Amino acid sequence: MTDEQLLTTPEVAERLGISTRRVLALIQSGRLPSQQFGRDHLVKENDLKLVEDRKPGRPPKVKTETGSKASKKESHK
Repeated sequence: MTDEQLLTTPEVAERLGISTRRVLALIQSGRLPSQQFGRDHLVKENDLKLVEDRKPGRPPKVKTETGSKASKKESHK
């Protein structure tokens, strides 16, 4: 049996420099494995390597032709 340290979501957030909500989003998306203990998620310290190289910030929104303001303005001309 190995002595892998389990971290709480606040500890993971502090180590990665992100919010606890972002940690939970990574867990829910399957990018960060965790073990659920009651209502808390515990993450193996070694698993932090899986998300350390992620892109910072929010992913860009996908722009669509039908919903953009530019296409609405063009249709009124």
